Amino acid sequence: MHSITRQLSDAQFSRIVTHDGVVHLAGQPAKDRSASVKAQTTEILRSIDALLKAAGTDKSRMLTAIIYLADMRQKAQMDEAWLEWVDASNTPARACVETRLGNPGSEVMIRVVAAL
Repeated sequence: MHSITRQLSDAQFSRIVTHDGVVHLAGQPAKDRSASVKAQTTEILRSIDALLKAAGTDKSRMLTAIIYLADMRQKAQMDEAWLEWVDASNTPARACVETRLGNPGSEVMIRVVAAL
């Protein structure tokens, strides 16, 4: 049986779950919810870098990314930050959806899955 490893956990969720060579990150929101969509996205991507490093991998190993936007009209700002960050030689399968996010002022949330 393959073990499941959970990191940075609390009573509600784990920020990192690893199973069978695959790393699942919880959805990452920005802490500075007063910032622009681009700035929130940049902050989130830095957080993803740190979490992937803690799990023993990096963005070049991403398999999928799901990006949640509170307002799809802001997608260009998010894409600008994404394109500055993503490893262009190793882009993941990606989806971007509009949805109401759970925290006031939160404009972007990103969830990724990566290989070890």
